Amino acid sequence: MQNYSLNKKLGALWHLILIGIILSSTPALAKKRLRPQLSERQQNQISGIITDGRTPLPGVTIAIKNRINYAVLSDFDGKYSLIAKANDTLVVSYIGYKTAIIPINYRKNIHIQLQEDITSLQEVRINAGYYSVKEKERTGSIARITAKDIEKQPVTNVLAAMQGRMAGVNITQTSGVPGSGFEIQIRGRNSLRTDGNSPLYIVDGMPLGTESLGNSSFLSGSILPGAGVNTLSSLNPADIESIEVLKDADATAIYGSRGANGVVLITTKKAKGGKTTFTTNTFSGVGQIARRLKLLNTEQYLNMRRQAFKNDGVTTYPANVHDINGNWDQNRYTDWQKELIGNTSRHRQIDVGLQGGSESTKLLLKMTNYNEISVFHGDFEYKKTAFQFSGNHRSENQKFQLDLSMQYVLDQNDLPGSDLTLDAINLAPNAPALYDNGGNLNWENSTFVNPIQKIKEEYLAKTDFLNAGGSFAYRFFPSLEFKTMAGFTDSRLLETKIAPSTMYNPALGLDNSSFSFLLQNKGYQQSWSLEPQLHWNKAFVNSTLNVLVGATFQERTFGTQALRAFGFANNRLIYNMAAANTITIFNNDNSVYRYNAVFGRVNYTYRNKYIINLTGRRDGSSRFGPGKQFANFGAVGMAWLFGKETLVEQLLPSLSFGKLRSSYGSTGSDQIGDYQFLDTFSSTGLPYQGIIGLQPTRLFNPNFSWERNTKFEAALELGFFNDRVMLTTAYFKNKSDNQLVGIPLPGTTGFASIQSNFPAEVENKGIELEWHSKIIAKTNFSWNTSFNLTFPKNKLVSFPDLAGSTYANQYVVGEPLSIRMVYHYTGMNTQTGLYEFEDYNKDGLIRSAEDRKMLINTTPEFFGGLQNSFTYKNWQFDFLLQFVKQIAPNFNNFKSMPGLSVNQSVDVLNESQPFSAGFNSQASNAYSFYRNSDAAFGDASFVRLKNIALTYTLPTLSGWDCKLYLQGQNILTFTKYKGLDPENYSGVRIPPLRVLTLGTQLTF
Repeated sequence: MQNYSLNKKLGALWHLILIGIILSSTPALAKKRLRPQLSERQQNQISGIITDGRTPLPGVTIAIKNRINYAVLSDFDGKYSLIAKANDTLVVSYIGYKTAIIPINYRKNIHIQLQEDITSLQEVRINAGYYSVKEKERTGSIARITAKDIEKQPVTNVLAAMQGRMAGVNITQTSGVPGSGFEIQIRGRNSLRTDGNSPLYIVDGMPLGTESLGNSSFLSGSILPGAGVNTLSSLNPADIESIEVLKDADATAIYGSRGANGVVLITTKKAKGGKTTFTTNTFSGVGQIARRLKLLNTEQYLNMRRQAFKNDGVTTYPANVHDINGNWDQNRYTDWQKELIGNTSRHRQIDVGLQGGSESTKLLLKMTNYNEISVFHGDFEYKKTAFQFSGNHRSENQKFQLDLSMQYVLDQNDLPGSDLTLDAINLAPNAPALYDNGGNLNWENSTFVNPIQKIKEEYLAKTDFLNAGGSFAYRFFPSLEFKTMAGFTDSRLLETKIAPSTMYNPALGLDNSSFSFLLQNKGYQQSWSLEPQLHWNKAFVNSTLNVLVGATFQERTFGTQALRAFGFANNRLIYNMAAANTITIFNNDNSVYRYNAVFGRVNYTYRNKYIINLTGRRDGSSRFGPGKQFANFGAVGMAWLFGKETLVEQLLPSLSFGKLRSSYGSTGSDQIGDYQFLDTFSSTGLPYQGIIGLQPTRLFNPNFSWERNTKFEAALELGFFNDRVMLTTAYFKNKSDNQLVGIPLPGTTGFASIQSNFPAEVENKGIELEWHSKIIAKTNFSWNTSFNLTFPKNKLVSFPDLAGSTYANQYVVGEPLSIRMVYHYTGMNTQTGLYEFEDYNKDGLIRSAEDRKMLINTTPEFFGGLQNSFTYKNWQFDFLLQFVKQIAPNFNNFKSMPGLSVNQSVDVLNESQPFSAGFNSQASNAYSFYRNSDAAFGDASFVRLKNIALTYTLPTLSGWDCKLYLQGQNILTFTKYKGLDPENYSGVRIPPLRVLTLGTQLTF
């Protein structure tokens, strides 16, 4: 397998630039400079077509500047005709669009494209994937953020920019490590499989495969949870123009089987016309862990340890108990959270862009370089370099349009082999120094396991990501357009993890380089997509009709190869596999996924008040067997703009907008991986008569098919006082059945399970509230605020024979999928000093399965965000509050028993907890139950000042625009949670960082 070379990719970029230059020069070369054919005094007939760049606009007013009482309207096909002089100027106006001033300049045919006036929220055009729709006219549920929101946040992942800003979209960061992943749920969890709940990601029309290219089983471990080296982490937030999230059936059904868990549409920045502009945006900043645990100091820790030995009846400290038997300094104290994970992260970004062009041809070139030093002890660095190209061309007659875009990202992540957070929490406060007087690792006469050895075990991930796409459109008639979208993505990963002999204690005899080893994984993912489409629209006297039909052809190849090299002549050769004594192949997987579909949409609007939207798709997937490869999905959405009714206008004059909308339909899912229906085999690795044998790994089952998700939504949208206040209330209810899970098999078959459809049903329902308001709108001062709130409910509706399945101790019918079945802690026995728990089966014993009946629901009770934006003259201040109401595992869930040689929270001094040094088996057993009881869960609700941004715009000087800004992320967290972070509550991973940046943006 060859890496996608940098030279080839830069060569492709150069060719695209050349194509754009040729396109930009063609109109100028083709245009003839003829003498004016129109007389300045003579009246001439001027005609043309008025569009919004996509469809003709009927009813547009075309007037002549300085001529009173003369104007015409465009017809249903957007055509117009009027009488004017050669040097007159047209004034073109239409509700919801900016007024265009067009000099005739001796022309007879003038085609005009109007730009939307986005000062009105309801006039904003929303990207719905295969089509766009005005906010006021949409029948589906679509959430949106734009570059204005993203640019105010110092983040490296596009999902981080969405947190707290969208109703129904719950996003959690899995780690504070640079480049780590995020978990996203759009209106809840639909599938029983944890890997079957990912949404579909579309970047400029190109689907992205988000399967991890990493081999987390032995490479990344816990350092990059959530598959931090997946494709999504490689996207550059600075290149994003907007992100739309499609939620309900009306919005997602057109994506069929890929839209069951929602769709995330990512649109990159495109070239704009006008004068050539150069923009540079630079910032630098610092980051630290936002919250630390309050741990015992040395005196408190040693008192706990002494009491633990006393409780266990041990009067003489063993020789291997170095923290308390005098081998270690009894007066020494080290704040290990500060020492191991308390460094100040430094980061900086440089972003430069050049764009410009004529009215018909535009080009954009952009480059971003990002660098971040981690908070871990040691010198670890995360780098990202991104290149972006965008070009578009539109012919003078407005019939032909070509759009090209490309993003290329180089991503490099250098990290310790393991997260040091748990070491920082557990290490005794009087543990020895990390280094001796000579600067070498200190092993304190073999009494100390130095955590710095994990830093010597370095992890390095290098990713190359290319996403290129384009569209070709030709309008045969004002009402008929043919369009083809094509795209290609290529992602390559090389990750390594080394264990040099220098990481070992010399006393172990492993400090010879022959004990060094290298783990290496190469992964690749390559995909192409082609989507021809036909758009037809027609305006009638009181109605409009839009029809879309199209097809999708997609193929994705995926592969990984993991190797282990052991024994090197010298540690300097550790990255050279040819210098290893032995090389072992861990896995070598390759797969091909093919997907075809046909889809369609019919949208009918009557009197601009009654809208019906029909979407459908027939999907075909290679992940199912013969006869099961195809399925049909569809939806209907309806909207009534009742605010335009005469009676409503008379009775409610303050109501400027009113809409009722509803949708119902079905989507599906084929997120099960490739070749799941086939007999598959893997190598045994053992030779027999000189031949390596094979062993079966999966049974043949051609009968399973698509998961199906049925969605219903009803929503009310209201606008008051000329849309100064906008309110939206939505109710949704989704049901997912035909679950794709492993059906347990008898052990005599040789297989634990077989992939199949199971008639279990999962329900998600909830209420979403959104509020947008312009509280103050003065010339020198304005105040805008937005609020979103979601109340989600998840439930396992049915699961036949659940009690007899392997899921009996994981799920309960009528309860959410996120429940945890734990012991019920009833208190501590004052006589025995042991924890006690409820004996559900009344047999006098606490047993693993029979007595873990207490249910803890970790689904958030509600979540949301509050965003405010203030402007005063040249100043602007924005802040976002994110909040979540939830229960989650707390410090008791992952900490060791108080009294062992690990540090504890200061809370153990105030709680009635028995200390044990591990010599009391009854106390140890009771504590293992305690860690898996409801005492290990608690309130993890929080309110977080997620983002702040203060911007000052300098007065324009000689064509220069300059902005100075201060930005912050994860500034303050208000919570009662007992642990490091209520969002990332694993306890063994570094939490999200508090980040502050200063930056400058220049445009000239």
